[in-house]
This record gives sequence, C-alpha cells and structure tokens, in this order.
Amino acid sequence: MNKVDILITNGVVVTMDSKETVIANGAVAISGDRIVGIGSAEKFSGCRAAKVIDANNGIIMPGLINTHTHASMTCFRGLADDLHLMTWLNDYIFPAEAKLNYEKVKAGALLACAEMILSGTTCFADMYLFEDAVAEAARQSGMRAVVGEVLYDFPSPCYGPIEQGFEYTENLIKKWKGDPLVTVAVEPHSPYLCAPELLVKAGELSKKYEVPLIIHVAETQTEVNTIRQSYGKTPVAHLADIGVLSPLLLACHCVALTDKEIEQLASFDVKVSHNPESNMKLASGIAPVPQLMDAGVCVGLGTDGCTSNNNIDMFLEMDSAAKIHKVNTLDPTVMDAQTVLKMATIDAAKALGLDKEAGSLEPGKKADVIIIDTNKPHLTPMYNIHSHLVYAAGGNDVETSIINGQVVMENRQLKTLEIQKVMADVNQIAKEIRT
Repeated sequence: MNKVDILITNGVVVTMDSKETVIANGAVAISGDRIVGIGSAEKFSGCRAAKVIDANNGIIMPGLINTHTHASMTCFRGLADDLHLMTWLNDYIFPAEAKLNYEKVKAGALLACAEMILSGTTCFADMYLFEDAVAEAARQSGMRAVVGEVLYDFPSPCYGPIEQGFEYTENLIKKWKGDPLVTVAVEPHSPYLCAPELLVKAGELSKKYEVPLIIHVAETQTEVNTIRQSYGKTPVAHLADIGVLSPLLLACHCVALTDKEIEQLASFDVKVSHNPESNMKLASGIAPVPQLMDAGVCVGLGTDGCTSNNNIDMFLEMDSAAKIHKVNTLDPTVMDAQTVLKMATIDAAKALGLDKEAGSLEPGKKADVIIIDTNKPHLTPMYNIHSHLVYAAGGNDVETSIINGQVVMENRQLKTLEIQKVMADVNQIAKEIRT
C-alpha cells in the first residue's frame, strides 16, 4: 500500500471485528469512503497519505451507532420532564409536534447531528415527522442515518391522513435509494397507535423494498394492558399473529416482555433497540436484555429522543446500560463492558442491517472512525480498554470523527456545520414554543 487519502496512526486500534482484535500501536488507512488497511503503525511506515492524523496514543475505534432516537426533539429538550409517559405524550409532545414544519425539523436535526458528532456517534436511526428534512440534515452534516416517517392512525402534520403517509414513505425510499449516507426505513409508531391494517401494510412495504421496519414495542406495562384489552394478546404475540415479525424488524424498548415473547422475537430473528436512560426517566421499567441476549436476540443500544433522556450521548448510554442490569440482577458480571461496547457498535449495525458496511474497523468497510483522547486524568491509567470506554470515557473525549471517509470533526472542531448558527436557529424555535 503506497498511497492513501487518510492515515490514522499512533493509537490503540479497537476493531470490534469478529475476533475483537485490539492493536496496541496501530494504524488505519482510508481511501475514498472505505478502510483499505489496518495493522501495526510500523506496517504503514512507508505509506504516503494525503492527510496523516496522529492519534497521540489515544484510541482509534468504530464510530458509535444510535439505534433509536427522535433527532429533532432537540427542539423540546427539557420541555416536559418528570411526567408519566402518556401524560408526556398526549398533553405536551403531540401538541408541540403539531406545530412543527420542515424547517423546524431540519433545524432540530442539525443540532442533534452536531451533538452526536461531538460525542462520537457516526450513525443514527431516526423516527419522526418530516423525515426528508432529517435526511437532508444528515447529508449536510455528513452523518450516516436510517430515517423513517412516523406512521399512526391519526393525521400527521407532515402528510395528513395515513394513506398519504405510506405514499410519503415510499417516495422517501425511492428518493434516497443508493445514497451513500441515508437509508430509509418504514416506521409505524407502535401497536397502540396503529391499527392492525396499518401495521400489516407497513410490514409489506418493508419487505417489498427490503428496508428496516422500526416500531416501538412493549415500552410500558400500560401499553401491554392496552393491547391485551384490544386484541386479547401481548404486543409481540399481536405482531406475530398479523405477520409483522421478521428479520427486518427493529423493536424499540421491549421493556415489558414475557418469556414467550422473548422466544418469539428470537425465532423470527427480530432485532431490539435498548434505551435504558429513557426507560429510567419515564419510569417504564428495565428491559430484560440479558434474557434477550441469552435467547440469541441481537440487541443494539439507543438513546431515544432528547425529551426523554435528555441527551444523545452514546457514551453515557453505554455506562447506564452496563450498570442498570447489574443492580437489577444483583450480579456485577452481567452486561460486561465488552458486551455493551458491541451493543453500541457492531451489534447496533446488525440491528439496522448495516453490519456489512459499518460497526467495526475492517478493510472494505465504510470509514466511520472516531479517535478518543486518553491523555486526561479521568482516563489515567488504563488497564482494560473496553471497561475504560464504557465506564470512564465520555462524549467530550472524542477528538476526531470521520464518517464515510470524510473528516467531520477534528480537534473538537466541527467541519461540516456552523455550530453557532445551528444553536441560534433552535433557540429561535424555543422562543416560539415558550409563547
């Protein structure tokens, strides 16, 4: 290898590949949008690079992947805290969202992209309104994204009646097909806000285009009770009976599950997005993630939106995910750091159907790479790199982010966004909300 576009060297490379390879003094070579070489720094000593990035003995690793969020909810951060889920949704969030438009959603999504890039996230899965605006924001900021317009029984401020929602979604799929950064998913909100006919049609559309189907499932016991009253079944059993469970399905939250439902999710190869901080804040409960994993279910990690978290920092989410299950089971060995790190990288990529492109550092994969500055008191000394990343590191320790071969942040400076303008635009929206 004589010439590359970017050479990242002089750092510990945490690949997250199938062997979980770690290279003590390593380097990563990038040409175009892909990784073309990984190995010891010495191996690349004769390589000429258009740009050399010195990791300064820090950690070189895959970018983190947020498997479930509502990016533009940055506009409502802190608007309705310390409330029950249904009060929060029906009395505050849905009324506020009714006043959204394309421009406001894009402004909120740009702020979310800035926050995610600054905290080491390189890819996110989004469910919201005016999702074409979120896709445009992702492209503008240089982020990888899986986006989907939320579908539900009542009219949307974006597309109006549900019939037009499916048309909107199908047009999104066609518009963004083949885009290097944006993938479109089909995203009905939940079994309690979507009639069976809507869910079936959503599943058929997902299979037609072979794109992810993303839905909130069993987030609370109240939801479970509602579905039981309406259909005489649990949420997962309901989805199984109408033929919606499939390997394309990403079920978000999955807090209130029975043992039988866990078996059903595993048998249909359904993926799960675990959102511990949101579940804690809304007092939804603790998802049975260790049991899901024991059953063979792929579980990725997500933050949920800024109104139920109130941040989208995946490092904080990893720390919470590891600890909440230890205290819940009274077993300190549950959800070890290595397992949780996989949930935020390669398992998250699998959950979104992106594992052939992202989630680990391997030749041929997309160049989504972050560098952690470990030359800090709270990261000194370092005995175990995986536990350091989960329990000690934070989003502010991310020094550089590369997505699809493009440097989007270097030395903590965003390269694709004017951060002051992005924040000013959302502050203006907040003024309107206050009035």
